[in-house]
Amino acid sequence: MAILGLQGIRGGVGTTSLTAALGWSLQLLNEPVLLIDASPDNLLRMSFNVNHTHTDGWARALLDGRDWRDVALRYTSQLDILPFGQLTADEQASLHTLDGTLSPIIDALQLLREKSHYQWILLDLPASPSPLTRQLTDRCDRTLTVVQVDANCHIRLHQQALPKNTHILINNLRIGSQLQDDLYQIWLQSQRRLLPMAIHCDEAVAESLASKQPVGEYRSDSLAAEEILTLANWCLLHYSGRVPADGRS
Repeated sequence: MAILGLQGIRGGVGTTSLTAALGWSLQLLNEPVLLIDASPDNLLRMSFNVNHTHTDGWARALLDGRDWRDVALRYTSQLDILPFGQLTADEQASLHTLDGTLSPIIDALQLLREKSHYQWILLDLPASPSPLTRQLTDRCDRTLTVVQVDANCHIRLHQQALPKNTHILINNLRIGSQLQDDLYQIWLQSQRRLLPMAIHCDEAVAESLASKQPVGEYRSDSLAAEEILTLANWCLLHYSGRVPADGRS
């Protein structure tokens, strides 16, 4: 089993949509996957046809004194989702005080590693640091740091510490942008942990969220879906050491 965290270098770089899409692509390769939403924004569920009124999740269960295992959702025979759950306004305001109550999720990861059938656990990690987020990141075998090619992310790459076992994944790369092309060329020379592929800007990604589906399910023929499937194959080869069941690489 591999535990893989996806974390934006800042908010708004598309980490949640990528987590959903990568999970979908891995299950297409016959890999059993569990997606865990570790962000209080509680948005990962929206890519899997869950109604916005559904407020349950692992954090909500722990705060209410219930078992986190009872709130997982099945999407396909190979793909399960564990939402974060909806917090009240007061809980959101005092989120930093809730880490102790939510910390059993750390032990849950170890339990899942030892006793579950999943080959992959994907964590949608919030960009904002917190003690709980750092503990979750430490439990990941690898992380993907999601960036967009802009001046904001360029600055952050030089002044923010990245997790040890991370690769940098470019999302929303626009064809024809001179600024992005210039920065991308700089990154190719300076960022040694840059992944050898990027996810290009694709309207299908925005449309898929509006349709409450991962992009690979919504438009399997779209550029982004094909690139994320390539990413899934790359992760399978480099993070698990196994060849995809269908032989694709």
